[in-house]
Order: sequence, then structure tokens, then C-alpha cells
Amino acid sequence: MSTSPSICLVMPYFGKWPFWMPFFLQSCRFNPSVDWLFYTDCEPLGDCPANVRVVRMSFNDYCRKVSAKLDIHFMPTKAYKLCDIRPALGLIHEDVLQGYDFWGFGDIDLVYGDLRAYFTNERLQEHDLYSTHARRISGHLCLIRNTLRMREAFKRIPSWQERFCDEKHQALDEGAFTRIFLRNKNLPLILQRLIGTVFNPWYRRSEFIEAYSTPYARIAWVDGSRDFPDRWLWAGGKLTNNLNGDREFPYFHFIVWKKHAWEKLEADKLSASSRFAGSSSWSISEQGFECEH
Repeated sequence: MSTSPSICLVMPYFGKWPFWMPFFLQSCRFNPSVDWLFYTDCEPLGDCPANVRVVRMSFNDYCRKVSAKLDIHFMPTKAYKLCDIRPALGLIHEDVLQGYDFWGFGDIDLVYGDLRAYFTNERLQEHDLYSTHARRISGHLCLIRNTLRMREAFKRIPSWQERFCDEKHQALDEGAFTRIFLRNKNLPLILQRLIGTVFNPWYRRSEFIEAYSTPYARIAWVDGSRDFPDRWLWAGGKLTNNLNGDREFPYFHFIVWKKHAWEKLEADKLSASSRFAGSSSWSISEQGFECEH
């Protein structure tokens, strides 16, 4: 049996852990062959799984680390600016990523299903970049082969030094970085793929496939409709929903509920839900997280 390609997701995060962090960690725990590496000033995580490593440092110290590695002056006032440098994380942290076949970046307002069921050994032989959106880099989860060429691909972003250092968030991870690999994202998919395959070697080594991770966003659902699942079930590392039967999903990105429905719920109720995060099954809806018996 061949060994699965090794994966490490690099996650700089500064501020305060969200209330759902125990659920995020539980979904990491059930992906034991994938590693997560956090750089943070948040409080120590309780019951942290073995495949989640946390390096504690101040936001300013992390920015100095980025500045030194990229030879720029990177000192933003807001941590959200870190999203712009995600394409460079492979180079910034190349020392600790030695030995990994893939590195990646992502968000924490999500829970994972069975990542290896989606990113199979066979699938990971084919390309150097894996986006879970069809028309752009997916900032909430993107895998990149750990080669020098791919670690330095971000340097093809025009004026990347100035744009990294600009205080304003520019969504470079999903915008300018996408355009290296996918230059005709608004064309019909068949033309996009034909032109990319013929004229762009970066596209030929990339996978852009919609994984339907983010309902209620701009992308229509699996059947092409705007009818989205309103309840997701996590059970023993498998992630399904109330609309698509037994179909499993690699992760569920609940950004829309986080921004809208959950803001109207009582904070104490949401925080108290973490007491059952370590159980074998729970569901997620507009009402937050609920234990499944």
C-alpha cells in the first residue's frame, strides 16, 4: 500500500479563538494524517489533538518573521491582512514544512469531513495546486505542492511586495493569486479549460473543481438550484447534510450563518454548545451546534 502524500495546513491566527473552535479541533482530530500548524497569540487550546501544533507568538513578532523572510516591511495593524500573504506561507515557513509533500492554507470558520476521502492518493498525484472552487482559489482551503516553484509562485503577482505591505486588505489569495493559474475565469467552463490547457502551463498543473463547501454564497448548489441544505451532520469524521443524502463533503464553510443568523443568537448559548464538541456526532444549523443522540 502506497503512503499518502503528507499535508500541513499553515494557519496564522491572532486575536481570540471563536466559540466553535472545539468543533473545528474535533474535525481535525478525525483527520489524523493531516497536520495543522497555528501561529497565534490566543490562549492555549484545551484538548488539542496531536495533529494540531500551536506556536504561540505575538502578532508583531509574526509580522517581523514575515518581513525578514520576504525581505519586505510587513507591519499591518489588523490581523485580517494576513489573508493577503497566504500564497507566500509555503516560503515563509519552508523550514518547518520540510518533508511535507503539500502545504496549504485555510479558514477556521468551518468543520472538516473526511479530507482523505476527497484528496485521495490518486488525486494528489495529478496536480500542483488544488482549489475547491471551480473559478478561483478557495481561500478557506487550498492545497499546494511543496516544491520551490510552487512556494515562489506568488512572486508572479504584479507588485506583490507593495501589495503585501499595503495596509488595505486586497483579497490577494483569491484574486491576484488565482490569475496566475486561471486567467479566463469568467468564460464558460469548457472554453476556460481549453484555453488554460493550451496556453497556460500553470493551469495545466492545477485543479479547480467545485466541492460545494459554502452554501448560501454566490455559487448555486449541487443541482444548480438555490435550494441549500439547512442542516449539516458531522458523525465520526464524516460530513453530510439534510439535502444530499449520503453524499459526503470535505468540509462545511459556515461563513453566512456566522455573519448573520448566529449574530442574533445568545452568546452564552453558543459558547455552552462546546461542551459536546468531543462527542461522536453533532449537527450545525442556523441555530448553531446541537448534539445528536
